[in-house]
Amino acid sequence: MKDYFIYSGADRLKNVEMSSIRIVIEKARDMAAAGYPVISLSAGEPDFNTPKAIKEATIDALREDMTHYSSNRGYLPLKKEIAASIKEETGTEYDPDKEILTTNGGAEALNNIFLSTINPRDEVIIFTPAFVSYRQLAIMCGATPVEIPLTKDDGYQIDIEAVKAAITDRTKMIVLNNPNNPTGAVYKYEKLEQLCKIAIENNLMVLSDEIYSNIVYDGEFHSIASFPGMKERTFLVSGFSKIFAMTGWRMGYIACDSRFYANLMKVHQYSTTSSVTFTQAGLARAMRSESVKEDTAQMVKTFAKRRNLITALLDEIPGLSYVVPEGAFYIMIDVSATGLNGEEFAKRLLNEKYVATVPAVGLGSHCVNEIRVSFASSEESLIEAFSRMKDFVKEILK
Repeated sequence: MKDYFIYSGADRLKNVEMSSIRIVIEKARDMAAAGYPVISLSAGEPDFNTPKAIKEATIDALREDMTHYSSNRGYLPLKKEIAASIKEETGTEYDPDKEILTTNGGAEALNNIFLSTINPRDEVIIFTPAFVSYRQLAIMCGATPVEIPLTKDDGYQIDIEAVKAAITDRTKMIVLNNPNNPTGAVYKYEKLEQLCKIAIENNLMVLSDEIYSNIVYDGEFHSIASFPGMKERTFLVSGFSKIFAMTGWRMGYIACDSRFYANLMKVHQYSTTSSVTFTQAGLARAMRSESVKEDTAQMVKTFAKRRNLITALLDEIPGLSYVVPEGAFYIMIDVSATGLNGEEFAKRLLNEKYVATVPAVGLGSHCVNEIRVSFASSEESLIEAFSRMKDFVKEILK
């Protein structure tokens, strides 16, 4: 007699949780569909449209019947454009054919890296709060995620001494998200330099998620792959969802040392085989065009304006505190002075004022008093949402 229940699923999934971000997004959509006037500040999705030049180039590729398989490795003309873009922005050179892999979004890129490198009992260092996928993918691989808390007291910068203390003989990888989702921190050069030293001395891999690298307002972005001795141990993950407003297109990529490539290809082959051909062709033809550069520069300028708007609005709300984000389009808000924790605050704000935010405890176990707000929404929506939030807080504190 079989000793398992057919619907119980694979053991590797028992401790894997659904995304706390998607849970909020789905609830907000359901409420909006039911007629409630919901304003969602939960999704990391720009409210802009994909640049016209990319859309037109993709339509042209469709008309040319570029609807057949591309190489498993990706469409080479696009990979050449990605390599040129990385070199221009970071100074790091990658062989387009053997060191860049196009993926179906950044999510597949992360999945491929974890499944091709991480074993059961390995330890993966994750700076928290962090994007939900890192922890869950480590657990899916049977590894142990080791959280290193980032706090608002030091601007959510990396605590190097905490990293040193966390290293064991089972540590295999450090996961870095720079600029950071959800804090908006842009890591300082000195911090990254020290982190590189730790990685090299302990023979560790680094997964560097740099999908927000072009969305920086203060400070200066530095790719960890550009530091001496780091390209050969770093997986650089990025994509086009954020900077080109292409979330629905599902286009990402991995840049890495060629010695990682064969194992990445095994996972990629049996998960997605290859990325969409006409999408890759459209990007290859337009991603570095002058019109697209102008569109993205305007988008970043708008995000900066919105950041300044919401910090001014937050300053008018008693009981809330924050650290000004230096990049990306999120802000972490400490709500503890209201007497509510982040989960309670977010739940009531949605149910009572119809504003959707993300409880930060789902992004880091120590973030019980914070919520994450995305300001990738229109100025009108932000003004109305923060007005409702202000009313909500006043009602709590009166």
